[in-house]
Amino acid sequence: MRLGVLDVGSNTVHLLVVDAHRGGHPNPMSSTKSVLRLAEQIDDRGCLTDRAAAKLIESVDEFTHIASTSGCEQIMAFATSAVRDASNSDEVLARVAAKTGVEVTVLSGHDEARLTSLAVRRWYGWSAGRILALDIGGGSLEMSNGVDEEPDSAMSLPLGAGRLTREWLPGDPPDRRRVAVLRDWLDAELRPVAKELTAPGRPDLAVGTSKTFRSLARLTGAAPSSAGPRVKRELTSNGLRQLISFISRMTRDDRAELEGVSADRAGQLVAGALVAEAAMRAMSIDTLEICPWALREGVILRRLDAEPVQAAEAVAAEAVGSGG
Repeated sequence: MRLGVLDVGSNTVHLLVVDAHRGGHPNPMSSTKSVLRLAEQIDDRGCLTDRAAAKLIESVDEFTHIASTSGCEQIMAFATSAVRDASNSDEVLARVAAKTGVEVTVLSGHDEARLTSLAVRRWYGWSAGRILALDIGGGSLEMSNGVDEEPDSAMSLPLGAGRLTREWLPGDPPDRRRVAVLRDWLDAELRPVAKELTAPGRPDLAVGTSKTFRSLARLTGAAPSSAGPRVKRELTSNGLRQLISFISRMTRDDRAELEGVSADRAGQLVAGALVAEAAMRAMSIDTLEICPWALREGVILRRLDAEPVQAAEAVAAEAVGSGG
């Protein structure tokens, strides 16, 4: 079936159109993004502004049309940190549904971590053993650790790259003292969390997913995206430390000129790198492997897993209805 996955994130609204079937590899057909920066449009009351809601409605409506003309049988829409944190999220999403017909599900941070873990597990397979997965978003950091498709430990922390940039590093380039203080604060925040996360067992493989880790890996020498998703890419602690020293002295515009860094994420690259460094240090990880699958693929895989169950329930209901 052809599916549309609509991801309402802290920075962007992203539509991914895929051809997928149970037991198969989801095949991406198209990808469309709109930069809304919802996390930056929350007022003093903790509400998404009317302007943000209007932009969101406009984007969802536009992307729904794209999904329809692309032949999507279903649109799976979900929202993460920015909408989750907004005190008026129910009201805004009700407006979205009324105007566009699309029901947007708000994922909990725990579910974000679980679904990302599922995608990582399916990518690497059972032979990878125990996998520790890290995902740095705009508003939160998701982490999981496990040997099965349902991780033994999964958690979400408000340590996203965009959030920390706004709260800690407003300067351009960021103030060196603030960078040092944030580094120390992240170490203190993640040290006890790392113990809890790794309590079920030390990982056989440590993985980073999503845009921040892909950008950091590219900047430290990993293959470009044009090399394809199956090329092995890694991020090392030594490479990351050297990169932070370099990019923390640059302006946002200069960082946007670096290969693998998009203009809309250049401003939060330093904070993202600091979170990655602190997480790796807290869990004594020297090398992260970069996984091309993340939350969106996890949502797709979970949807496909539910197909046989739904089909069986429909058959059973029909049998009962006919007296069979």
